[in-house]
Amino acid sequence: MFTHKDIEYRSIFVINCINNKSLRVANGELLLENIEEKKTLTKLPFQKILALFIIGNVTITTPLIDKCTKYGISLVVMKQNLRPVFFFSITAEANFLLRKKQYEYNKENLQIPKELVANKITNQLVLLEKTRLKTYNMQKAKEQCAIILTLIPNATNYDVVMGLEGKAATLFFSVYFESLEWKSRSPRTKVDPINATLDIGYTILFNYIEVFARLFGFDPYKGVYHQLWFKRKSLICDLVEPFRCLIDRQVRQAFNTRQCKTEDFNLIKNEYVLKREKNGDYAKMFYNVLIEQKSEIFNYMRQFYRYFMQQNDLLKYPQFLIK
Repeated sequence: MFTHKDIEYRSIFVINCINNKSLRVANGELLLENIEEKKTLTKLPFQKILALFIIGNVTITTPLIDKCTKYGISLVVMKQNLRPVFFFSITAEANFLLRKKQYEYNKENLQIPKELVANKITNQLVLLEKTRLKTYNMQKAKEQCAIILTLIPNATNYDVVMGLEGKAATLFFSVYFESLEWKSRSPRTKVDPINATLDIGYTILFNYIEVFARLFGFDPYKGVYHQLWFKRKSLICDLVEPFRCLIDRQVRQAFNTRQCKTEDFNLIKNEYVLKREKNGDYAKMFYNVLIEQKSEIFNYMRQFYRYFMQQNDLLKYPQFLIK
């Protein structure tokens, strides 16, 4: 099991292997090399690595897997479009007591779903407040989201909780990007650059949170709020909810400052697709935001682990509050 000291002194590395780069293990270190120039670009001691996120085509060798196993390193490989294709982590998969708790969790118990949704809406309200916009639509959205927040503790079933979350999300997205003349959130459709960028950010967030969940030995497929579905990592869908605000804020800031812009995308069959040469820039932008929060995310996951294992009403459920 990892400790807070591991999180503080070991790092998460994002490696771009799109353009003529390869990974090799030599003398107990991970080498990033330029294939054409046969030149070592950087050396990473395995003792300092917590997780590796690799973008692009790469060969996973037996020595690399052996080192990741020895040092408990999570390995995520993504295609050039940032879609994950491989995940390796055996850090705490022997934690059968935790998984037993997961499988026995009462689906009728709404305590954790309510906490997740309330935390998400609380952070959405903070983001709306920080825009400092005083438009009628903004004020109305904040008022209604605040009302929804008060209704969550009294929700009587899963559908009610899910409905309240959906209403708050609709209100949030209707005004948060208002200054950018954005229409609405449309997941996975890539109908405009902002929707496409949000999808990229949420995908990276999902992978990042999965690393931490696996560090403690959770089964990522057994959720407590999102229902079971074939091949869906429902627990990760649960745990990303309080942290979506980090992606939302970064996307708004990036488009306002033109760090992200329409010209970064190609319009293909009515979908905005990020240009290949921009993949590394967008990945770096989001990973920088998340890595800054690695201690907070670890603390949240550790508290969630303790809460879930004991399931004691006297314990306080963890909160991630954006600043």
